[in-house]
Amino acid sequence: MNLEKVIFGFFIVLAATLNFGFFVGDIDNPAHHDVYELFAALVVSLIATVLKFGDRTQIGAVHLSTSLVADLQLIAAAMVWGYAAHVSASGLSPEMVSRIVSLSGGALFANIVSVIILIAETIMQRR
Repeated sequence: MNLEKVIFGFFIVLAATLNFGFFVGDIDNPAHHDVYELFAALVVSLIATVLKFGDRTQIGAVHLSTSLVADLQLIAAAMVWGYAAHVSASGLSPEMVSRIVSLSGGALFANIVSVIILIAETIMQRR
């Protein structure tokens, strides 16, 4: 068993599951979407991105691009949350929560693509 591949797969799947956990719930209800879960999803996604650097294969490039998309979406969601919570006069309104959850949904899709690529790559590998 290759420990590097285990860690790589762990962070890819963890990024997807944390993102999914944040995404699930009523789209406009802030009680269903925890800011700490969004933060954890962003941090793990950034770690997964760092782990994807250095792979010079075509599949590695697609892995990196999906991770960068997820990072961008989660960073945007965190920025919208910060704006809504600390700058906006209306606060964390249902409209703002809907925007945040929609952005995390885009990141979730990118993470799902990354997991599918990981599975396909694993299936194609020979011993």
